[in-house]
Amino acid sequence: MDATTIGSVLGFAGVLAAAVVAFLGKRGETAVAGSNQLIDQLQEERADQREQIRDLRQQIADRDARIAELASYRTADQAEITRLRNIVQSLGGQP
Repeated sequence: MDATTIGSVLGFAGVLAAAVVAFLGKRGETAVAGSNQLIDQLQEERADQREQIRDLRQQIADRDARIAELASYRTADQAEITRLRNIVQSLGGQP
């Protein structure tokens, strides 16, 4: 083998090594970009879920307030029923 052949083989090997490095670098870059995109999607979904949780908690608080209001009405109604029964009994009727 003469020097020209050895130089050509070494040049080819260098080009091949550079191509492999470029391929692997691009592949890694694509993987990083893909993972960044997935992380962004997850963060958006998490923000949406936090908003849904906040809305659901507000709905629960509203329902709890409504339940408390209805409970107070029930207590007032029971007191009125008791008062009316006493009036009916005092007038000689059957409650």
